[in-house]
Amino acid sequence: MNTGRPSKRESLRRILALQMDLVGLLLQTALYAWIWFDSYYPLVRLKLKFYVKGHILILLIYFFLLLFLTRTYEGNKIGYLKPFDVILSQIFSLAAVDVISYFQISLMRNWVVPQVPMWKLLALQCVLAVLWVNISDFVYKRVFPPRDMLLVYGERPIEDIMAKFAGRPDKYRITACMNISEGIEAVEKKAEAFGTVVLWDIPTMDRNRLMKYCYGHAIRMYVMPKIPDVLMRGSAQIHLSDTPLYMTREYALSFEQRFWKRAIDLVGAVLLLILSSPVFLITALAIYFYDRGPVFYRQTRCTQGMKEFRIIKFRSMRVDAEKDGVARLAAQNDDRITPVGRFIRTCRIDELPQLFNVLRGEMSFIGPRPERPQIIRQYMEEMPEFAFRTRVKAGLAGYAQIYGKYNTTPYDKLKLDLTYIQNYSVGLDLKLMLLTLKILVQPESTEGVGEGQTTAMKNDET
Repeated sequence: MNTGRPSKRESLRRILALQMDLVGLLLQTALYAWIWFDSYYPLVRLKLKFYVKGHILILLIYFFLLLFLTRTYEGNKIGYLKPFDVILSQIFSLAAVDVISYFQISLMRNWVVPQVPMWKLLALQCVLAVLWVNISDFVYKRVFPPRDMLLVYGERPIEDIMAKFAGRPDKYRITACMNISEGIEAVEKKAEAFGTVVLWDIPTMDRNRLMKYCYGHAIRMYVMPKIPDVLMRGSAQIHLSDTPLYMTREYALSFEQRFWKRAIDLVGAVLLLILSSPVFLITALAIYFYDRGPVFYRQTRCTQGMKEFRIIKFRSMRVDAEKDGVARLAAQNDDRITPVGRFIRTCRIDELPQLFNVLRGEMSFIGPRPERPQIIRQYMEEMPEFAFRTRVKAGLAGYAQIYGKYNTTPYDKLKLDLTYIQNYSVGLDLKLMLLTLKILVQPESTEGVGEGQTTAMKNDET
């Protein structure tokens, strides 16, 4: 039996990824150092004189801020995420740190400093990010080609998961598929020959045996979690004498967590309403003058405990979009969406009026997206556990929106939202708020459901 120690290849992979990440951060910090000494320190020293340690402190603050935000936005996942996603994450991180640094420098000077050097810095950093990510990704793929993987499946169709793996041919390569009905022993024998296995929706008893076998033989596993797995992930570990136990609570959030979540919602909603008021006005005028219809769209949705409320959005569809009375999600290339609506949906501006729902306590900033009562009933006919999403207040954005898409299937949405509920913390909320900014410019996150679907439910969903 394999000892389970990390292979030399895996150790090299981690070292290479860390080195590429570190070099990229140092190069970006070096660009900032150039702008600091060339453009900003000559202005600052009229008020404050820095010695060597002072300059080192300024650069260290920049470096660690960039390190923190890069990791928050997953801009360090070179070789794991698509290059475009890594570049986008790094640009977000750089822009945020540059803004913070600009105000920091202005405070040191005791007056606003010129913006042009900072814009020049950001432009150079964006170019460097694009070049460095692509170079690093090229090196990573050359050193670590995709693994040959064995997909083990049960009754559930595999076309969807195969297409998703095929979308990352640089990292994953499924070269064989095997149904669990061929026998556990046959699967174990083939798994050892591959070294990497995907366990896709197979019976729990078979999956448990295969997981123990793969773990014992140091075979890498990719496992599709079932709902009980997600619930256990957020459980508390306790010990009854010398016996370990996992405990899941009957309630979602503690009193302290609810208090801080509500405080963040109130402060954040008020600030955003003030800051976005010009966008509110321009959007309202554009919607009204396009077809002289109502600016806002109100719809019944469900929040915590299946309580119904009226959600407020900017209208993005024709006035008669649902004149037949049938509730349906937006489809890809949906002709009910107006040109103005298509733009505000892409930029997520249509969601801004929901800040009033947050102020009224009907929604939170972060939480499972609220669904219509009719659609929830449809989902629950096939999947009664879908009601678990309503253990917390509905949100403007959620785990499923950040790590999924508009057309993510209900089963996957449920697992993503339960991951959030079971692992909730104030820090997680703050992280998801930051990540929400990133998905605003990712068009794939607003894709509609597929042709022939009135909801996100697929025919193979169970």
